[in-house]
Amino acid sequence: MLTVVSDTHSTDSHRLSGRTLTAVREADVVAHAGDFMRESVLDDFQREASRLFAVTGNNDGAAIRERLPAARTFTFAGLTFAMTHTRRGGPTALSLFGRERGADVVLFGHSHRPTYDASGEVVLVNPGSHAQPRGYRAAHAEFEERPGGGLEGRLVTVDGEPFESFVVEEGE
Repeated sequence: MLTVVSDTHSTDSHRLSGRTLTAVREADVVAHAGDFMRESVLDDFQREASRLFAVTGNNDGAAIRERLPAARTFTFAGLTFAMTHTRRGGPTALSLFGRERGADVVLFGHSHRPTYDASGEVVLVNPGSHAQPRGYRAAHAEFEERPGGGLEGRLVTVDGEPFESFVVEEGE
């Protein structure tokens, strides 16, 4: 399983709880789309996750920026993920970012709004914020391999309620 979180905005801990904490601990890979805020919070995530891919966010300090890139690409279950915190220009810029990296899915954060958008050439997923939802649902995203290929994805509340499910195919 791939678990995606973003926008922790913490000065003291990872602020993981409920299903989000369980999903991070059970995941083969955890992706964090930025805004840890403090280096100790990044360290907390590294202790909880068996494998962590992360990028910096606009609220991350210099110590985090020295350790993490602003964007990265990785593969999971045969699909390519491009991850960034945000891109000026909204969905069009995020889609371009993904196409430039040969991605099937772009993971991003910043707005705190859990989002799944398959209207463009690249699937866009924002897991929202598990810790500071700012009027949206506190959430994260989960992806699991499908037996015939591709991934089943879902946006899930911290309490464990899936509220959007989707499928991502290779080359979609």
